[in-house]
Amino acid sequence: MSNHSFEQIFPLGRTNDAFAQYFVGQSYNAPVTDGSVPVNNITFEPGCRNNWHIHHGSDGGGDQILLCTAGSGWYQAEGEKPVSMAPGTAVRVPAGTKHWHGAKADSWFSHLAFITPGEGVSNEWLEPVTDDEYGRLADDDEANA
Repeated sequence: MSNHSFEQIFPLGRTNDAFAQYFVGQSYNAPVTDGSVPVNNITFEPGCRNNWHIHHGSDGGGDQILLCTAGSGWYQAEGEKPVSMAPGTAVRVPAGTKHWHGAKADSWFSHLAFITPGEGVSNEWLEPVTDDEYGRLADDDEANA
């Protein structure tokens, strides 16, 4: 499947080169808004996922909101079961939660992403999601189909 046949309501955007070192596979970034609460449409090619990471913040800041708009993907917080994301799925990631998100192996995936504003908002990038960890999710998904 080429990116030209992946239908979504927001633009695909440009290759996400600024953050490529924190992704396995190719992602794209299309800013939707800017200002005090920037919102971005992030698109993942099949099998693409970001590294484990933590959003920090206080006074209400640092929570990440993910709103799936197209395709099919995964969200997983450390120590928790993965969440299958499809259009309409919304996930709130509390500040301080180690997590990752990305496309399923056989599907493109897009989500809107934003961080709630507050004090000390920052992002800490960690280790990649290994092929073994990721492969187990695909196996679980097939077993639950």
